[in-house]
Amino acid sequence: MTLLKRIAAATTATGATAFLAMPAWAQDVAAAAPAAPPAPNKGDTSWMLISSALVLMMSVPGLALFYGGLVRTKNMLSILMQVLTIVAVASLVWVCWGYSMAFTGGSPFVGGFSKAFLKGVDATTVAATFSNGVYIPEYAYIVFQMTFACITPALIVGAFAERVKFSALIVFTVLWLTIVYFPMAHMVWYWAGPDFLPNQPGDWGYLYGKGALDFAGGTVVHINAGIAGFVGCLMIGKRIGYKKEPMPPHSLTMTMIGASLLWVGWFGFNAGSNLESNGLAALAFINTYVATAAAAMAWAVIEQIVHKKPSLLGAATGAVAGLVAITPAAGFAAPMTSVVLGIVVSVVCFFFVTTVKNKFGYDDTLDVFGVHCIGGIVGAIGTGIVAAPSLGGQGFLDYTVMPAVAGTYDMGTQVWVQTQAVLLTLVYSGGVSAILYFLIDKTMGLRVNAEVESEGLDIAEHGERAYNY
Repeated sequence: MTLLKRIAAATTATGATAFLAMPAWAQDVAAAAPAAPPAPNKGDTSWMLISSALVLMMSVPGLALFYGGLVRTKNMLSILMQVLTIVAVASLVWVCWGYSMAFTGGSPFVGGFSKAFLKGVDATTVAATFSNGVYIPEYAYIVFQMTFACITPALIVGAFAERVKFSALIVFTVLWLTIVYFPMAHMVWYWAGPDFLPNQPGDWGYLYGKGALDFAGGTVVHINAGIAGFVGCLMIGKRIGYKKEPMPPHSLTMTMIGASLLWVGWFGFNAGSNLESNGLAALAFINTYVATAAAAMAWAVIEQIVHKKPSLLGAATGAVAGLVAITPAAGFAAPMTSVVLGIVVSVVCFFFVTTVKNKFGYDDTLDVFGVHCIGGIVGAIGTGIVAAPSLGGQGFLDYTVMPAVAGTYDMGTQVWVQTQAVLLTLVYSGGVSAILYFLIDKTMGLRVNAEVESEGLDIAEHGERAYNY
Protein backbone atom coordinates (compact mmCIF):
# COMPACT_ATOMS: atom_id res chain seq x y z
CA MET A 1 0.00 0.00 0.00
CA THR A 2 1.34 3.44 -0.82
CA LEU A 3 1.96 5.79 2.10
CA LEU A 4 -0.82 8.18 2.95
CA LYS A 5 -0.04 11.84 2.96
CA ARG A 6 -2.02 12.80 6.00
CA ILE A 7 -4.80 14.32 7.61
CA ALA A 8 -8.22 14.46 6.45
CA ALA A 9 -11.12 16.47 5.43
CA ALA A 10 -14.62 16.11 6.57
CA THR A 11 -17.82 17.20 4.90
CA THR A 12 -19.70 19.72 7.01
CA ALA A 13 -23.47 19.87 7.34
CA THR A 14 -23.62 22.50 4.62
CA GLY A 15 -21.63 20.31 2.28
CA ALA A 16 -18.48 22.43 2.36
CA THR A 17 -15.17 20.62 2.59
CA ALA A 18 -13.26 21.10 5.83
CA PHE A 19 -9.78 20.05 6.70
CA LEU A 20 -8.54 17.50 9.11
CA ALA A 21 -6.54 17.27 12.26
CA MET A 22 -4.22 14.83 14.03
CA PRO A 23 -4.86 11.37 15.50
CA ALA A 24 -6.89 9.72 17.92
CA TRP A 25 -9.62 7.25 18.26
CA ALA A 26 -9.64 3.67 19.27
CA GLN A 27 -12.37 1.48 17.88
CA ASP A 28 -14.09 -1.68 18.98
CA VAL A 29 -13.23 -2.99 15.56
CA ALA A 30 -15.11 -6.26 15.63
CA ALA A 31 -18.40 -4.46 16.23
CA ALA A 32 -17.85 -1.59 13.79
CA ALA A 33 -16.19 -3.26 10.80
CA PRO A 34 -17.42 -6.10 8.62
CA ALA A 35 -14.17 -8.02 9.02
CA ALA A 36 -11.53 -8.33 11.71
CA PRO A 37 -8.55 -5.99 11.19
CA PRO A 38 -5.13 -7.34 10.32
CA ALA A 39 -2.66 -7.99 13.10
CA PRO A 40 -0.78 -4.86 14.21
CA ASN A 41 2.53 -4.28 12.48
CA LYS A 42 5.41 -5.07 14.83
CA GLY A 43 7.52 -2.20 13.49
CA ASP A 44 4.77 0.36 14.06
CA THR A 45 4.13 -1.05 17.52
CA SER A 46 7.81 -0.88 18.44
CA TRP A 47 8.03 2.72 17.26
CA MET A 48 5.00 3.74 19.30
CA LEU A 49 6.35 2.16 22.48
CA ILE A 50 9.72 3.83 21.97
CA SER A 51 8.01 7.16 21.28
CA SER A 52 5.99 6.82 24.48
CA ALA A 53 9.18 6.34 26.50
CA LEU A 54 10.75 9.37 24.78
CA VAL A 55 7.77 11.58 25.64
CA LEU A 56 7.84 10.41 29.26
CA MET A 57 11.52 11.41 29.33
CA MET A 58 10.44 14.91 28.31
CA SER A 59 8.54 15.30 31.58
CA VAL A 60 10.84 13.45 33.95
CA PRO A 61 13.67 14.22 33.83
CA GLY A 62 13.59 16.74 30.93
CA LEU A 63 11.04 19.36 31.95
CA ALA A 64 11.80 18.91 35.66
CA LEU A 65 15.49 19.75 35.17
CA PHE A 66 14.77 22.53 32.67
CA TYR A 67 12.41 24.24 35.10
CA GLY A 68 14.46 23.34 38.17
CA GLY A 69 17.58 25.04 36.88
CA LEU A 70 15.65 28.25 36.20
CA VAL A 71 14.33 28.78 39.73
CA ARG A 72 16.26 29.83 42.83
CA THR A 73 18.11 27.23 44.89
CA LYS A 74 15.53 27.25 47.67
CA ASN A 75 12.80 26.15 45.25
CA MET A 76 14.65 23.60 43.11
CA LEU A 77 13.35 20.51 44.87
CA SER A 78 9.77 21.82 44.89
CA ILE A 79 9.73 22.06 41.09
CA LEU A 80 11.10 18.53 40.77
CA MET A 81 8.43 17.25 43.16
CA GLN A 82 5.65 19.13 41.39
CA VAL A 83 6.53 17.75 37.97
CA LEU A 84 7.08 14.19 39.23
CA THR A 85 3.80 14.15 41.15
CA ILE A 86 1.81 15.64 38.27
CA VAL A 87 3.12 12.91 35.97
CA ALA A 88 2.13 10.21 38.45
CA VAL A 89 -1.32 11.66 39.16
CA ALA A 90 -2.08 12.35 35.49
CA SER A 91 -1.14 8.78 34.57
CA LEU A 92 -3.67 7.36 37.03
CA VAL A 93 -6.39 9.81 36.03
CA TRP A 94 -5.78 8.94 32.37
CA VAL A 95 -6.32 5.20 32.73
CA CYS A 96 -9.28 5.68 35.08
CA TRP A 97 -11.39 8.08 33.04
CA GLY A 98 -9.21 10.34 30.86
CA TYR A 99 -8.69 7.99 27.92
CA SER A 100 -12.40 7.26 27.71
CA MET A 101 -13.34 10.95 27.86
CA ALA A 102 -10.83 11.90 25.18
CA PHE A 103 -11.03 9.05 22.69
CA THR A 104 -14.46 7.49 22.62
CA GLY A 105 -17.55 8.76 20.82
CA GLY A 106 -20.25 10.64 22.63
CA SER A 107 -20.44 14.18 21.36
CA PRO A 108 -18.30 16.58 19.33
CA PHE A 109 -17.02 18.12 22.57
CA VAL A 110 -16.17 15.22 24.88
CA GLY A 111 -16.22 11.44 24.84
CA GLY A 112 -18.12 9.15 27.15
CA PHE A 113 -17.23 6.66 29.87
CA SER A 114 -17.60 3.43 27.92
CA LYS A 115 -13.89 2.69 28.40
CA ALA A 116 -13.53 4.11 31.91
CA PHE A 117 -10.99 2.10 33.89
CA LEU A 118 -10.00 0.64 30.48
CA LYS A 119 -13.15 -1.43 30.29
CA GLY A 120 -13.14 -3.65 27.21
CA VAL A 121 -9.47 -3.04 26.45
CA ASP A 122 -7.04 -5.94 26.38
CA ALA A 123 -3.97 -7.15 24.52
CA THR A 124 -6.06 -8.04 21.46
CA THR A 125 -7.93 -4.75 20.91
CA VAL A 126 -6.53 -2.31 18.39
CA ALA A 127 -6.49 1.41 17.55
CA ALA A 128 -6.61 2.93 14.09
CA THR A 129 -3.71 4.76 12.45
CA PHE A 130 -3.96 7.11 9.47
CA SER A 131 -3.78 4.33 6.88
CA ASN A 132 -6.62 2.11 5.71
CA GLY A 133 -6.17 -1.35 7.17
CA VAL A 134 -3.26 -0.45 9.47
CA TYR A 135 -3.62 -0.74 13.25
CA ILE A 136 -1.57 -0.69 16.44
CA PRO A 137 -2.38 -2.33 19.79
CA GLU A 138 -4.80 -0.19 21.74
CA TYR A 139 -2.54 -0.37 24.78
CA ALA A 140 0.24 1.23 22.71
CA TYR A 141 -2.04 4.08 21.73
CA ILE A 142 -3.29 4.52 25.29
CA VAL A 143 0.20 4.77 26.77
CA PHE A 144 1.38 7.13 24.03
CA GLN A 145 -1.48 9.56 24.62
CA MET A 146 -1.03 9.15 28.38
CA THR A 147 2.40 10.77 28.15
CA PHE A 148 0.82 13.82 26.50
CA ALA A 149 -1.71 14.07 29.31
CA CYS A 150 1.19 13.97 31.78
CA ILE A 151 3.40 16.69 30.33
CA THR A 152 0.66 19.23 29.53
CA PRO A 153 -0.34 20.13 33.13
CA ALA A 154 3.33 19.89 34.14
CA LEU A 155 4.09 22.75 31.73
CA ILE A 156 1.63 24.99 33.56
CA VAL A 157 3.55 25.10 36.85
CA GLY A 158 6.40 27.15 35.36
CA ALA A 159 4.14 30.19 35.08
CA PHE A 160 3.69 30.53 38.86
CA ALA A 161 6.73 28.65 40.16
CA GLU A 162 8.13 29.50 43.62
CA ARG A 163 4.81 30.53 45.16
CA VAL A 164 2.08 27.92 44.62
CA LYS A 165 0.82 25.57 47.32
CA PHE A 166 1.60 21.93 46.48
CA SER A 167 -1.73 20.44 47.62
CA ALA A 168 -3.71 23.06 45.71
CA LEU A 169 -1.65 22.42 42.58
CA ILE A 170 -2.42 18.70 42.61
CA VAL A 171 -6.15 19.30 43.10
CA PHE A 172 -6.04 21.81 40.24
CA THR A 173 -4.26 19.27 38.04
CA VAL A 174 -6.94 16.61 38.48
CA LEU A 175 -9.77 19.06 37.83
CA TRP A 176 -8.02 20.76 34.92
CA LEU A 177 -7.27 17.50 33.17
CA THR A 178 -10.87 16.39 33.54
CA ILE A 179 -12.61 19.61 32.55
CA VAL A 180 -10.12 21.17 30.13
CA TYR A 181 -7.53 18.78 28.72
CA PHE A 182 -9.69 15.74 27.98
CA PRO A 183 -12.39 17.75 26.15
CA MET A 184 -9.72 19.63 24.17
CA ALA A 185 -8.02 16.38 23.16
CA HIS A 186 -11.38 15.00 22.07
CA MET A 187 -12.32 18.09 20.06
CA VAL A 188 -9.03 18.18 18.17
CA TRP A 189 -7.90 14.55 17.83
CA TYR A 190 -10.88 12.23 18.03
CA TRP A 191 -12.27 10.69 14.84
CA ALA A 192 -13.61 7.30 13.81
CA GLY A 193 -10.52 6.27 11.84
CA PRO A 194 -9.93 5.85 8.10
CA ASP A 195 -11.69 2.48 7.75
CA PHE A 196 -14.74 3.60 9.72
CA LEU A 197 -15.40 7.20 8.77
CA PRO A 198 -17.20 6.42 5.48
CA ASN A 199 -19.79 4.43 7.47
CA GLN A 200 -19.75 6.69 10.52
CA PRO A 201 -20.08 10.24 9.14
CA GLY A 202 -19.86 12.90 11.80
CA ASP A 203 -18.07 10.66 14.30
CA TRP A 204 -15.38 13.17 15.17
CA GLY A 205 -14.44 15.93 17.59
CA TYR A 206 -15.65 19.46 17.01
CA LEU A 207 -12.38 21.02 15.82
CA TYR A 208 -11.44 17.90 13.87
CA GLY A 209 -14.71 18.23 12.00
CA LYS A 210 -13.97 21.86 11.22
CA GLY A 211 -10.68 20.72 9.72
CA ALA A 212 -8.21 22.08 12.29
CA LEU A 213 -4.73 20.67 11.71
CA ASP A 214 -2.76 19.80 14.83
CA PHE A 215 -0.27 17.03 14.23
CA ALA A 216 1.10 16.69 17.76
CA GLY A 217 -0.40 19.25 20.13
CA GLY A 218 -0.06 22.94 19.27
CA THR A 219 -3.55 23.65 20.59
CA VAL A 220 -4.13 20.64 22.86
CA VAL A 221 -0.79 20.89 24.67
CA HIS A 222 1.02 24.19 24.26
CA ILE A 223 -1.65 26.87 23.85
CA ASN A 224 -3.84 24.97 26.30
CA ALA A 225 -1.13 24.86 29.00
CA GLY A 226 0.28 28.28 28.14
CA ILE A 227 -2.95 30.20 28.59
CA ALA A 228 -3.81 28.25 31.76
CA GLY A 229 -0.42 29.14 33.19
CA PHE A 230 -0.81 32.79 32.24
CA VAL A 231 -4.19 33.06 33.94
CA GLY A 232 -2.69 31.37 36.99
CA CYS A 233 0.25 33.75 37.27
CA LEU A 234 -2.13 36.71 37.09
CA MET A 235 -4.53 35.34 39.71
CA ILE A 236 -1.86 34.09 42.12
CA GLY A 237 0.11 37.31 41.85
CA LYS A 238 3.76 38.26 41.64
CA ARG A 239 6.54 36.76 43.72
CA ILE A 240 7.66 38.71 46.76
CA GLY A 241 10.44 41.03 45.64
CA TYR A 242 9.71 40.66 41.92
CA LYS A 243 11.54 43.40 40.01
CA LYS A 244 13.00 44.64 43.31
CA GLU A 245 15.60 41.96 44.01
CA PRO A 246 17.66 39.65 41.79
CA MET A 247 16.02 36.33 40.92
CA PRO A 248 18.49 34.70 38.52
CA PRO A 249 18.39 31.00 37.57
CA HIS A 250 20.39 28.98 40.06
CA SER A 251 21.80 26.44 37.58
CA LEU A 252 21.89 27.00 33.85
CA THR A 253 23.79 23.72 33.64
CA MET A 254 20.65 21.92 34.83
CA THR A 255 18.56 23.97 32.41
CA MET A 256 20.81 22.98 29.50
CA ILE A 257 20.56 19.30 30.43
CA GLY A 258 16.78 19.61 30.66
CA ALA A 259 16.50 21.40 27.32
CA SER A 260 18.63 18.74 25.66
CA LEU A 261 16.44 15.97 27.03
CA LEU A 262 13.38 17.84 25.82
CA TRP A 263 14.82 18.09 22.31
CA VAL A 264 15.64 14.37 22.15
CA GLY A 265 12.30 13.35 23.67
CA TRP A 266 10.41 15.62 21.30
CA PHE A 267 11.20 13.28 18.41
CA GLY A 268 8.86 10.80 20.08
CA PHE A 269 6.36 13.58 20.72
CA ASN A 270 6.18 14.68 17.07
CA ALA A 271 7.32 11.75 14.93
CA GLY A 272 5.44 9.33 17.18
CA SER A 273 2.23 11.25 16.49
CA ASN A 274 2.29 9.79 12.99
CA LEU A 275 1.31 6.47 14.66
CA GLU A 276 3.20 4.53 11.98
CA SER A 277 6.89 4.02 11.29
CA ASN A 278 7.07 5.28 7.73
CA GLY A 279 8.16 8.20 5.55
CA LEU A 280 5.86 10.67 7.25
CA ALA A 281 7.32 9.78 10.63
CA ALA A 282 10.73 10.54 9.11
CA LEU A 283 9.37 13.85 7.79
CA ALA A 284 8.08 14.83 11.24
CA PHE A 285 11.45 13.79 12.68
CA ILE A 286 13.57 15.96 10.39
CA ASN A 287 11.17 18.91 10.68
CA THR A 288 11.45 18.72 14.46
CA TYR A 289 15.23 18.65 14.15
CA VAL A 290 15.76 21.60 11.80
CA ALA A 291 13.04 23.90 13.16
CA THR A 292 14.57 23.61 16.62
CA ALA A 293 18.07 24.27 15.34
CA ALA A 294 16.90 27.32 13.41
CA ALA A 295 15.02 28.71 16.41
CA ALA A 296 17.99 28.26 18.78
CA MET A 297 20.34 30.04 16.38
CA ALA A 298 17.82 32.79 15.65
CA TRP A 299 17.45 33.58 19.38
CA ALA A 300 21.23 33.66 19.81
CA VAL A 301 21.59 36.05 16.85
CA ILE A 302 18.87 38.31 18.23
CA GLU A 303 20.68 38.48 21.58
CA GLN A 304 23.96 39.21 19.81
CA ILE A 305 22.30 42.15 18.06
CA VAL A 306 20.36 43.46 21.07
CA HIS A 307 22.68 42.63 23.99
CA LYS A 308 25.99 42.05 22.18
CA LYS A 309 26.24 38.65 23.93
CA PRO A 310 24.41 35.45 22.98
CA SER A 311 23.41 33.57 26.14
CA LEU A 312 22.98 29.89 26.87
CA LEU A 313 19.62 30.65 28.45
CA GLY A 314 18.54 32.41 25.28
CA ALA A 315 19.65 29.62 22.97
CA ALA A 316 17.92 27.00 25.14
CA THR A 317 14.74 29.10 25.25
CA GLY A 318 14.86 29.52 21.49
CA ALA A 319 15.22 25.77 21.04
CA VAL A 320 12.11 25.14 23.14
CA ALA A 321 10.21 27.81 21.21
CA GLY A 322 11.15 26.05 17.98
CA LEU A 323 9.99 22.72 19.34
CA VAL A 324 6.68 24.27 20.36
CA ALA A 325 6.07 25.91 16.97
CA ILE A 326 6.86 22.85 14.87
CA THR A 327 4.66 20.56 16.99
CA PRO A 328 1.35 21.20 15.16
CA ALA A 329 3.10 21.37 11.76
CA ALA A 330 5.59 18.49 12.09
CA GLY A 331 3.85 16.08 9.72
CA PHE A 332 2.58 18.73 7.32
CA ALA A 333 5.51 21.05 6.60
CA ALA A 334 8.60 20.59 4.44
CA PRO A 335 12.06 20.86 6.04
CA MET A 336 12.83 24.28 4.55
CA THR A 337 9.54 25.84 5.61
CA SER A 338 10.14 24.31 9.06
CA VAL A 339 13.39 26.27 9.23
CA VAL A 340 11.49 29.47 8.43
CA LEU A 341 8.88 28.65 11.07
CA GLY A 342 11.66 28.17 13.64
CA ILE A 343 13.19 31.55 12.84
CA VAL A 344 9.84 33.35 12.95
CA VAL A 345 8.82 31.87 16.31
CA SER A 346 12.08 32.95 17.96
CA VAL A 347 11.57 36.53 16.83
CA VAL A 348 7.98 36.61 18.10
CA CYS A 349 8.67 34.82 21.41
CA PHE A 350 11.74 36.97 22.13
CA PHE A 351 9.54 40.04 21.79
CA PHE A 352 6.97 38.64 24.20
CA VAL A 353 9.35 37.40 26.92
CA THR A 354 11.26 40.69 26.92
CA THR A 355 9.30 43.70 25.67
CA VAL A 356 5.70 42.62 26.33
CA LYS A 357 6.43 41.00 29.69
CA ASN A 358 8.36 44.03 30.92
CA LYS A 359 5.75 46.48 29.66
CA PHE A 360 2.83 44.82 31.43
CA GLY A 361 4.79 43.58 34.45
CA TYR A 362 3.20 40.16 34.90
CA ASP A 363 5.30 37.55 36.71
CA ASP A 364 5.30 34.58 34.37
CA THR A 365 8.19 32.98 36.23
CA LEU A 366 9.55 30.66 33.54
CA ASP A 367 7.91 32.26 30.48
CA VAL A 368 5.27 29.62 29.94
CA PHE A 369 2.99 32.16 28.26
CA GLY A 370 5.71 33.81 26.19
CA VAL A 371 7.12 30.53 24.86
CA HIS A 372 4.40 27.87 24.97
CA CYS A 373 1.24 29.91 24.42
CA ILE A 374 2.68 32.43 21.96
CA GLY A 375 4.91 29.85 20.29
CA GLY A 376 1.93 27.50 20.03
CA ILE A 377 -0.15 30.23 18.39
CA VAL A 378 2.60 30.94 15.85
CA GLY A 379 2.89 27.24 15.09
CA ALA A 380 -0.85 26.53 14.94
CA ILE A 381 -1.63 29.38 12.55
CA GLY A 382 1.60 28.82 10.65
CA THR A 383 0.57 25.22 10.05
CA GLY A 384 -2.14 26.48 7.73
CA ILE A 385 0.60 28.03 5.60
CA VAL A 386 3.37 25.43 5.67
CA ALA A 387 0.97 22.54 5.03
CA ALA A 388 0.16 23.92 1.57
CA PRO A 389 1.33 21.60 -1.23
CA SER A 390 2.45 24.69 -3.16
CA LEU A 391 5.10 25.19 -0.47
CA GLY A 392 6.09 21.53 -0.34
CA GLY A 393 3.58 20.67 2.39
CA GLN A 394 1.56 17.47 2.68
CA GLY A 395 -1.90 18.95 2.29
CA PHE A 396 -4.65 16.65 3.54
CA LEU A 397 -6.62 13.57 2.61
CA ASP A 398 -10.37 13.09 2.47
CA TYR A 399 -11.13 10.09 4.66
CA THR A 400 -14.86 10.15 3.97
CA VAL A 401 -14.09 7.80 1.07
CA MET A 402 -12.10 4.57 1.12
CA PRO A 403 -9.31 4.56 0.20
CA ALA A 404 -8.71 8.20 1.08
CA VAL A 405 -8.04 10.70 -1.69
CA ALA A 406 -6.16 14.00 -1.72
CA GLY A 407 -8.30 17.06 -1.06
CA THR A 408 -8.10 20.50 -2.64
CA TYR A 409 -6.04 22.79 -0.41
CA ASP A 410 -7.02 26.43 0.14
CA MET A 411 -4.43 28.23 2.27
CA GLY A 412 -6.65 31.16 3.24
CA THR A 413 -9.47 28.90 4.38
CA GLN A 414 -7.09 26.68 6.32
CA VAL A 415 -5.44 29.62 8.10
CA TRP A 416 -8.89 30.83 9.15
CA VAL A 417 -9.79 27.37 10.48
CA GLN A 418 -6.48 27.30 12.39
CA THR A 419 -7.23 30.73 13.85
CA GLN A 420 -10.65 29.56 15.03
CA ALA A 421 -9.04 26.59 16.79
CA VAL A 422 -6.58 28.92 18.52
CA LEU A 423 -9.32 31.28 19.67
CA LEU A 424 -11.49 28.46 21.00
CA THR A 425 -8.54 27.03 22.94
CA LEU A 426 -7.67 30.42 24.45
CA VAL A 427 -11.23 31.18 25.50
CA TYR A 428 -12.13 27.72 26.78
CA SER A 429 -8.90 26.89 28.58
CA GLY A 430 -8.38 30.42 29.89
CA GLY A 431 -11.95 30.81 31.10
CA VAL A 432 -12.33 27.41 32.76
CA SER A 433 -8.86 27.64 34.30
CA ALA A 434 -9.79 30.99 35.86
CA ILE A 435 -12.86 29.44 37.45
CA LEU A 436 -10.84 26.53 38.83
CA TYR A 437 -8.17 28.83 40.28
CA PHE A 438 -10.85 30.96 41.91
CA LEU A 439 -12.67 28.03 43.49
CA ILE A 440 -9.51 26.40 44.78
CA ASP A 441 -8.22 29.68 46.17
CA LYS A 442 -11.46 30.26 48.06
CA THR A 443 -11.58 26.75 49.50
CA MET A 444 -8.00 25.67 50.23
CA GLY A 445 -5.84 28.57 49.10
CA LEU A 446 -3.59 28.67 46.04
CA ARG A 447 -0.57 30.52 47.35
CA VAL A 448 1.80 29.79 50.20
CA ASN A 449 2.11 32.48 52.87
CA ALA A 450 4.84 35.11 52.82
CA GLU A 451 6.99 33.32 55.41
CA VAL A 452 7.00 30.07 53.41
CA GLU A 453 7.72 31.89 50.17
CA SER A 454 10.66 33.73 51.71
CA GLU A 455 12.09 30.57 53.27
CA GLY A 456 11.61 28.60 50.07
CA LEU A 457 9.19 25.86 49.14
CA ASP A 458 11.76 23.06 49.46
CA ILE A 459 11.90 23.10 53.25
CA ALA A 460 8.45 24.49 54.03
CA GLU A 461 6.45 22.26 51.65
CA HIS A 462 8.59 19.13 51.47
CA GLY A 463 11.02 19.18 54.43
CA GLU A 464 14.04 18.70 52.19
CA ARG A 465 16.74 20.66 50.43
CA ALA A 466 17.91 20.15 46.89
CA TYR A 467 21.51 20.76 47.98
CA ASN A 468 23.15 20.00 51.34
CA TYR A 469 25.70 22.77 51.48
